[in-house]
Amino acid sequence: MNQYFINNNNLKSEIRVIKYSYGSNCYEFLSDNGVFSKNKIDFGSITLLETYLKNKKNIQNFLDVGCGYGFLSIVLSKELKINNGVGVDVNLRALNLAEQNSKLNKVSVSFKESNIYENISGVFDLIITNPPIRAGKKVVLDILIKAQEYLNLDGELWVVIRKDQGAKSIIKVLYEIYQLEIKEKNKGFYVFCCKKR
Repeated sequence: MNQYFINNNNLKSEIRVIKYSYGSNCYEFLSDNGVFSKNKIDFGSITLLETYLKNKKNIQNFLDVGCGYGFLSIVLSKELKINNGVGVDVNLRALNLAEQNSKLNKVSVSFKESNIYENISGVFDLIITNPPIRAGKKVVLDILIKAQEYLNLDGELWVVIRKDQGAKSIIKVLYEIYQLEIKEKNKGFYVFCCKKR
């Protein structure tokens, strides 16, 4: 099985269009084989996004780790009126789609290839992620624990994880590092907000 965090240049391309609406804004996303949630917007990502937007603060920038074809980055950029968000992923096909989706939805987001924080510098008001659970717990914990190094003093890490994919054990680890608050539980998905201690 082709995993969405592995590049496979031999995978046949079958572009499709996925639609999403928030408030008065309608979005369209190009998707393809070999990317995460290729046929519809992932429910966990929607839950994370909409929970964040209900609780949002004034922020100047954000980092979307594991951005895929750009769903979180693009909607956040438009809804928060931010033009210096950054989305990172290891999947080159997903990043190519994210660039196209940014233009399609008329927002300005910087998308770049980065294995977690490898190609990231600077600090952010918000780091948001629907982490690649199938990449393994070590990768997920790397994303979540190292986020503290890339957050502003008042910055927040927002995460969604399914209860049956290790949410409780991951939360236990994060409680030791961050001030953690569970913001939403929806159909087995937990959304939590982590602040630097």
